[in-house]
Amino acid sequence: MAEKNKKTKQRKSKTASKPENPEHKIKIEKFRFVAGIAVMVIAVYLLFAFGSFLFNAEADQSKLQIDWLKLIKDPAINVNNITGKTGAWLADVFINRWFGIASFLFIYLLFIYGAKLINQPVKSLLSKTIKALIIIVWLSLALGFIFQHKYTDLHLYPGGSYGYHLSVWLNSLVGKIGTFFILLLIFISYLIIRFDNFFLLFNKNSKKKQNPEGDYIGETKDKKTPEASGFSLSEEAENFKHKLSEEDNDNIFINEDDNNEGHSTKEDNGNSSSSIRSNNSDHINKKEPEESDNNTSTKTISKEDGDDDLELTVEIKEEQTGEYENQPQDDYDPTLDLSHYEYPGLELLEDYSHLKLEVSKEELNENKNRIVETLKNFKIEILKIKATIGPTVTLYEIVPAQGIRISKIKNLEDDIALSLAALGIRIIAPIPGRGTIGIEVPNRNPQVVSMRSILASKKFQETTAELPIAMGRTISNETFVFDLTKMPHILVAGATGQGKSVGLNAIITSILYKKHPSQVKFVFIDPKKVELNLYSTIENHFLAKIPDSEEPIITDVEKVKATLNSVGIEMDNRYDLLKSAHARNLKEYNKKFIERKLNPEKGHRFLPYIVVVVDEFADLIMTAGKEIELPIARIAQLARAVGIHMIIATQRPSANIITGIIKANFPSRIAFKVASMVDSRTILDQSGANQLIGKGDMLFASGSELVRLQCALVDTPEVENVCEHIAMQQAYPTAYLLPEYVGEDSEAQGAADLNNRDEYFDDAARLVVLNQQGSTSMIQRKFSIGYNRAGRIMDQLEAAGIVGPSEGSKTRKVLLQDEYSLEQLLNTL
Repeated sequence: MAEKNKKTKQRKSKTASKPENPEHKIKIEKFRFVAGIAVMVIAVYLLFAFGSFLFNAEADQSKLQIDWLKLIKDPAINVNNITGKTGAWLADVFINRWFGIASFLFIYLLFIYGAKLINQPVKSLLSKTIKALIIIVWLSLALGFIFQHKYTDLHLYPGGSYGYHLSVWLNSLVGKIGTFFILLLIFISYLIIRFDNFFLLFNKNSKKKQNPEGDYIGETKDKKTPEASGFSLSEEAENFKHKLSEEDNDNIFINEDDNNEGHSTKEDNGNSSSSIRSNNSDHINKKEPEESDNNTSTKTISKEDGDDDLELTVEIKEEQTGEYENQPQDDYDPTLDLSHYEYPGLELLEDYSHLKLEVSKEELNENKNRIVETLKNFKIEILKIKATIGPTVTLYEIVPAQGIRISKIKNLEDDIALSLAALGIRIIAPIPGRGTIGIEVPNRNPQVVSMRSILASKKFQETTAELPIAMGRTISNETFVFDLTKMPHILVAGATGQGKSVGLNAIITSILYKKHPSQVKFVFIDPKKVELNLYSTIENHFLAKIPDSEEPIITDVEKVKATLNSVGIEMDNRYDLLKSAHARNLKEYNKKFIERKLNPEKGHRFLPYIVVVVDEFADLIMTAGKEIELPIARIAQLARAVGIHMIIATQRPSANIITGIIKANFPSRIAFKVASMVDSRTILDQSGANQLIGKGDMLFASGSELVRLQCALVDTPEVENVCEHIAMQQAYPTAYLLPEYVGEDSEAQGAADLNNRDEYFDDAARLVVLNQQGSTSMIQRKFSIGYNRAGRIMDQLEAAGIVGPSEGSKTRKVLLQDEYSLEQLLNTL
């Protein structure tokens, strides 16, 4: 009896563990696609049949009363309907015998079911079906009630037979007045349940805060806000000045929870309300999966003939993918200028789900047997082995027998790679926190991890990180998301063609999908001139640059020096603002600014995060050396608290490029495949990157933790689609301007020569006095001249006593108060 139960269990285990054949899966997808097309074709056919029936019902009615088989078989019977006898008969059944004109909604249902079958994004299919059926029944009854007394004279029944008979029954039960009120009650109830604004129309005293739910990326609610102005502080300052003057009349309520700091402000006049929602969290779960986010299935592959006595336990974790709900929402002043900005949608990214391949049972058993056999050859006994399947590699966790030294197994790395005939074998001895030894074996058919699936994951949707980055999937198939503000700077390195540029695109795309243009700005430095050029189209939305830079992407080495030093000046200015606001970091400062506790007239403003992305760092070091390294090191040391973060990438991870100063200030590192163990130690301070298999396979190191990932794929057309979506929308007048930087060379040129004044000197002087602010960039824009020439004019204005000396990022003080004083001064020159 026991043997019989054991055999039954083994049969069930084999059945349960039988993997799905990829070819069979592709056949199913093809069948679904063909079925979807067929359903949509039927829907189009019915649309023509119903439409033609509306005009030919009278002529065809007598012919359609006979049996359908007789109608089809008799060639002498012809109908006027353009879809023939079948179409005319179906239209008569749906419209006259069933639900009347409401039957057109059946065509709508066929369309959405067909779209679902061909893998088109259709939200809430069951909900749409229920709503359509409710409308069909109600509309049939309403039309039957309205045209009830005319049914004997009509050839086309607007409410169908069901609507007619149901209205007759209701009339006899509650009378025509009762039937009318029943219809009205159902109609109003549906509107109140379906539309929140309709409910508010009936309940104006409701204080319920309406929140949009279930929005996809790119869907934004219209906000009742003032018209968007340019990217300037003047209008913002006027608004705040007005608010500050009425501060005694305002009631400010602050709600705080454990991880988020949310603020809602309600004004006493009752005309407007706003809520401020901050997506911040101090906790990043990088390794341990959340039970609510993943479905974990464990399969045990029983031994077969010739197999070892060990059973292989396979663990596969699949993430739940929900509808994308945009985190940055509503309604605070930084977003007012671009209040109708729409976030990019998932449809802009490629869906590679049809290319998903699974590791077969045969491959798992084969690798398991070879590992066990190799270890046995060296007299290493294994008590247990478990396989966790990932997108690129499968992790085999083994529990050795008592007395086996870990170093003995680790030294067999090359022997195991030889027996498996595979590249990229990596042994983790031991796996932290598990008490097992891990052997990572590449899959024969690695999966493509699409950026679309990563951004659609529940973990990314629900993250409360300030700057969330979704890099890819771990070897346990979990989405890996981290907060850039907690890193706070990242060093990316890898050999040519191993996925470094794709990794940078994944980082940038994650932020573009999650943040509003007012909340983050990028500084792109690209000596190669082609890698980051795709983002030039979103210059006025998301980019920052120095005032004299004509190109949004900095490629010239001299401009790179000026830009990095300008970022350093911006950092110093932000620290001054934080000091005067008594805030310790950017989050606290912006919170105070959001609550209107800081006065814009004293120089305070909302500060966006600044992410500096440097590609081909090695080329910059070879060209400029310390002039590049020192400002980068200074920014990396100090800029975290003021919201400035750096990401530098290089394809030459040698010691003379990634120096000790750089490594000390970039604790978080991403390593793609490199050629040698020396390069791996240069990046990660340990080996491992030389054992990766390439094509996006990477190691992420943060502190003492090392995680292996398959980087999400973001191809060039996808980046172009996202940038085009953003570029088509309303933008700020200019890019975010960093402070002016005057190098030592410029200062050494000496005082300006007033005897050789520029031809625009007088006009520039009048412009400065008229506007009561002195700015080189203003002169440059007004007279359409270069930055160097505008700088010389500003030096001449200073020498003439019209403006004061430079004050960093602030505009110069104008020393003359009116044009009369200016004309007197100009006459004396």
